[in-house]
Amino acid sequence: MGIAFSLLLVMAGAIMRFAVTVQGHGFNMHTTGVILMIVGAIGVVLSMVFWASWGGFGRRQAAEGSVIAVNTSSDRPVARERDVQDTRP
Repeated sequence: MGIAFSLLLVMAGAIMRFAVTVQGHGFNMHTTGVILMIVGAIGVVLSMVFWASWGGFGRRQAAEGSVIAVNTSSDRPVARERDVQDTRP
């Protein structure tokens, strides 16, 4: 379940819980709305957890000859990529 679908469930549940005033026999719209909001909230949390564990957009390959800074928040020296020279004829 994606984050957009989860937010859609939360929205539909909130509409059913707070905006609908119809009462039926054997089917409670308010309870169904609360259930949809809970399932949607769980889906949002799980989507964010799995997206964060996947890595997102932070992992990219460096271009040839570029400088890469690694772990600049610590006291260790910054690792840099060496310039690569093409030796092909």
